[in-house]
Amino acid sequence: MMGAEERLIEDNERRGSQEEQQQEMWRRSFFSLSSSSSCLFTLPLGESASTFDLEKAVCSHGLFMMAPNQWDPSTKTLQRPLRLSDGISSLLVRISHPPNSSSLHVLVFGADSLCPDDRQAVLAQVERMLRLSDKENSNVREFHKIHEAAKKGAFGRIFRSPTLFEDMVKCILLCNCQWPRTLTMARALSELQFDLKCGSFRYIDTQADSLDSRFMRAEAENFLPKMPKGRKSNKIRGAPNGCIYSARKFARTETEEAKNCVQSRQHLQCEWKVKASIPSSLKECNSSQLLIPEDEVCPILGVNLAEDLAFDLTYKIGNFPSPREIAGLDEDFLAKRCNLGYRASRILKLAQSIVVGTVDLRELEEIYNGASPSCYDKVAEKLNEIKGFGPFTSANVLMCMGFYEIIPTDTETIRHLKQVHATKSTSQTIRRDVEKIYGKYAPFQFLAYWSELWNFYEERFGKLSDMPSSDYRLITAVNMRNKLNHKRSRAL
Repeated sequence: MMGAEERLIEDNERRGSQEEQQQEMWRRSFFSLSSSSSCLFTLPLGESASTFDLEKAVCSHGLFMMAPNQWDPSTKTLQRPLRLSDGISSLLVRISHPPNSSSLHVLVFGADSLCPDDRQAVLAQVERMLRLSDKENSNVREFHKIHEAAKKGAFGRIFRSPTLFEDMVKCILLCNCQWPRTLTMARALSELQFDLKCGSFRYIDTQADSLDSRFMRAEAENFLPKMPKGRKSNKIRGAPNGCIYSARKFARTETEEAKNCVQSRQHLQCEWKVKASIPSSLKECNSSQLLIPEDEVCPILGVNLAEDLAFDLTYKIGNFPSPREIAGLDEDFLAKRCNLGYRASRILKLAQSIVVGTVDLRELEEIYNGASPSCYDKVAEKLNEIKGFGPFTSANVLMCMGFYEIIPTDTETIRHLKQVHATKSTSQTIRRDVEKIYGKYAPFQFLAYWSELWNFYEERFGKLSDMPSSDYRLITAVNMRNKLNHKRSRAL
């Protein structure tokens, strides 16, 4: 039998090997670069360092699977476009957490430096997505005090979007449909934003006072998609839920993606373009900004960042559209282009309300950040005033904002309680049942519920942070009833 000293030596060697592999994966995460320049920022974790795990923080909710988010399982990095301070321009960003580091690394493609306002805007979005605020840090610590399993599993941060508007729209996309369609709709909206910014469609953006003229107005003959001759609509053919033609139209195979790499890189010059007004004096990086010129070897990473084009395919989608980009679109076009159905009307009206100021997202977030114990009721009341935000959607939005008292309940909640807790829950009793099971974790009922549900998903499908994006569509209620092996799942 192996002695204690020999086991200790073997364990140390194994840990050393794992650390070397982590270091190598992290180095590889920066090895891909198809833009002409980039800059690297460090984001200190501060008090979050002891409880933070990037993989756990990102891969903690289905939002991370929705475009334009792209999680790389091999390098454990998150990649997506983020907006600059003007709210219009976007740059591709990759977020990583080097092993044994108390800081995140935020690599920004497409610019050799950023002005202070742009830098602050990018880092603020990263902080929001990963919930790094003082209030969120406090929530994690308090939750871990009453939930030992979550503490051991480093669970407590639920991934969200860089803006409240994106969270609200994606919560609408979660309603009354299967998960594969939710993914399709999110990707279609990001593709639409790419087309809008790259000038694939013509539109007018005026500064007049009237509501109609203040929005970007689409010219119908260029905006509305044309149905090929000989094709009947799915509604006429009696097809169930959704527009099959539309889904096929926007689905792209890997071969098609590869063929279009060159064209997408040409569009990239239009889509992710740093503001031309950056003064030359800001070309020198400050102490927290590392300049990475084109075709030079990074002295820290020891690799040529301009060699590998593996991430060219990420440029095929744009950022998530802003309220102003959606507000002037034709409702029928939006519904057909992104296969949104009735959701198009709700998303369009939300965007228009934000643009004209009847819905103030900054005010909602400021209420949350306030110290008033009644802030939950105030935010919930304001959400209920917005058309299309019923109990389920509002509860999801409140969770995204940081309110964990209410658990959004639907058929998936009923299935989970029946399958895991052997309850006889119905739509009439589900609220009572979740309170009975998770009430002891107040005010973090949702975190306790979601920790359990996420663990259930991983028992069924394997570690979700290791799942290839092509398999995200397999996470459906049907596949949750019985455990499927990975080979069978991939064949579905």
